[in-house]
Amino acid sequence: MDSHHRKERISAVSMLLLANAFWGLSFPLIKSLILLNQKLSPGNGIFIVACTVAPRFLLGTVILALWQSRKTSQSDQPWLTRAEFNQGLYLGIFGAAGMLLQNDALRFMDASTSAFLTQFYALMIPLWLALKHRKFPSATIRISCILVLAGVAILGNFNWHNFTLGRGEWETLLCSVFFMAQVFGVEGSSHTDCRHGKVTLVWLASEAILLTCIGIFSGPTANAFWTPWTSLPWLGFTFALTLFPTLGSFSIMSKWQSKITATEAGLIYCFEPIFGSLFSLVLPALLSVWAMINYPNENLNSHLLIGGALITLANVLIQLNPPPKSQVKLE
Repeated sequence: MDSHHRKERISAVSMLLLANAFWGLSFPLIKSLILLNQKLSPGNGIFIVACTVAPRFLLGTVILALWQSRKTSQSDQPWLTRAEFNQGLYLGIFGAAGMLLQNDALRFMDASTSAFLTQFYALMIPLWLALKHRKFPSATIRISCILVLAGVAILGNFNWHNFTLGRGEWETLLCSVFFMAQVFGVEGSSHTDCRHGKVTLVWLASEAILLTCIGIFSGPTANAFWTPWTSLPWLGFTFALTLFPTLGSFSIMSKWQSKITATEAGLIYCFEPIFGSLFSLVLPALLSVWAMINYPNENLNSHLLIGGALITLANVLIQLNPPPKSQVKLE
């Protein structure tokens, strides 16, 4: 590997880690928003989920559309190509489906089990590629996948004895399939000429439209979806979700994930619960004071340290012996 590609890989891994940090920030923010939404505009589980996640995509779409309009007006390129629209729509549909399933499943299962099952796409990606290319994953990939799953299980305090396949578990496994498809949607070689900002814009807009429609039609009243917008803490949490986990992470993923393999990306994305746990050590109490909700800080424990160490070790191993890009690139 020449120095240019090595630097590009390092930059890609570093930026995807930053995206994971932003996604980790979303854990305490979303939890706070759910608690706040239950006070401001009570409703069924699907409605609360939609009220929590849809506004960030609405605001993100508006902000990014204004920015992209400014950039496009300064160039001779078309505002949006068919390939950019198709890729963004694909990512948005699968992203919205995965997010809705994941958050709805939390009504029927423990958060620890959700965290464990969601990360199954890190294992499914190399298995799918092995079937597609008829080539067994390397020992490094197999070991890294095992370490990641063990780390996530420990991190989330997963308990096999209490595990049953109910509605929540099946919904979470299905959401993991949608997230895997989303990773492949960024990876696809047919989209190499797409502009990342345009793809991200369509991505956010499609999720915004889908989730907003679900929120409006599942609400107890016609105006229930818009009631939380009058709350200053709710607006603050939503803007934070818009700027960092939404605009920040989605833009980074769209631009940088294609620089590495889908297998590596899936393993790197398993850092998300680590960052989420770290942020949950300090932010909940601060957010609770502002929003007047009951959301205490979590405590530092051995599960975070051991689970985080295993996930980190898995990613170090895969970076020391990365799979060739040409062998796993989707055609």
